[in-house]
Amino acid sequence: MKEEALYNPSVGRPKDQLKHKEKRRLVEEGKISLWLDTYEDLYSSFDSRPYSERALSDDFLQEAKKASKDKPSGELLLRLLMPKKLRSISDEKMIKKRLKKHFERHYYLAKKEVTKKRKFGTVFVALGVVVMFIASLILFKEESKNLWTSFIIIILEPAGWFLFWEGLNQIVFEPGSSIPIIEFYEKMSKATIEFGEY
Repeated sequence: MKEEALYNPSVGRPKDQLKHKEKRRLVEEGKISLWLDTYEDLYSSFDSRPYSERALSDDFLQEAKKASKDKPSGELLLRLLMPKKLRSISDEKMIKKRLKKHFERHYYLAKKEVTKKRKFGTVFVALGVVVMFIASLILFKEESKNLWTSFIIIILEPAGWFLFWEGLNQIVFEPGSSIPIIEFYEKMSKATIEFGEY
């Protein structure tokens, strides 16, 4: 049986009141179950705005990333477990909207960044080809090899190669570093978010 992620931001506060079987049952019901002591565990402690606007906690996002890593997109259930006596349905509705908004926005921004890099790379490749073509044209047309021609060729050839290869890097390799971020935010933006209690 596969063990799901168990997150408790307040490690110093034990959850001894729950029996081991009850904990396991609660975790197995959700695809990802994260233990919270209060709603504040979801948010940055430096942000005093209301739940609908606050920045999410880095700890929460890191735990969500770890827990969602091997989960397929579109089938994710994020279950946030709270103490029964601290639950508030109105706060939970607001928090769900905030989480969805955060995940959807960051998914859009990550995809936009990759598209921007690829466009930038395409422009670099095109400029590189143009610069190399100009260098070739000068070599082909210019019969007399003088200092000026040699100087121009020495500048244009490496510039063309640099633009060409840097452009390919921006198209092929640079977006690769953003793929895990895009996958995480895509999964979370499509995830069902619900609150449970313990």
